Amino acid sequence: MQTRKTIPIHDAALDDEAASACSGGEPYALMVLGDSMLPEFENGDIIVVEPEGLATDGSFVVAFHKDEYTFRQLRIRDDKWYLSALNDLYPTEQISGPDAVKGVVIQKKKPGKRSSMKSYI
Repeated sequence: MQTRKTIPIHDAALDDEAASACSGGEPYALMVLGDSMLPEFENGDIIVVEPEGLATDGSFVVAFHKDEYTFRQLRIRDDKWYLSALNDLYPTEQISGPDAVKGVVIQKKKPGKRSSMKSYI
């Protein structure tokens, strides 16, 4: 049986060298890796992340949790913040609060398909 875990996201915008070349508040694109966000986000989809976006219950976010970046849906229940995968094979995990959220997904697109864009704002 294969062990399921959080898929780390390498965010070039957060690397020291890359951060010095552009503003930390600029949107950036990431590629979805793995199946944790199926069925809404497939492996290989491109997501656009707004670092200064407003994170609300139900937003898709990039967060820093357990020493890595991860892409999940934000859930807020009884003043507690959680990261939830859409795929039930992955656990929902509590986070410290809004400080863990590093950006809000504002758009997704399938590579090479102009008509496959979807916005989340």
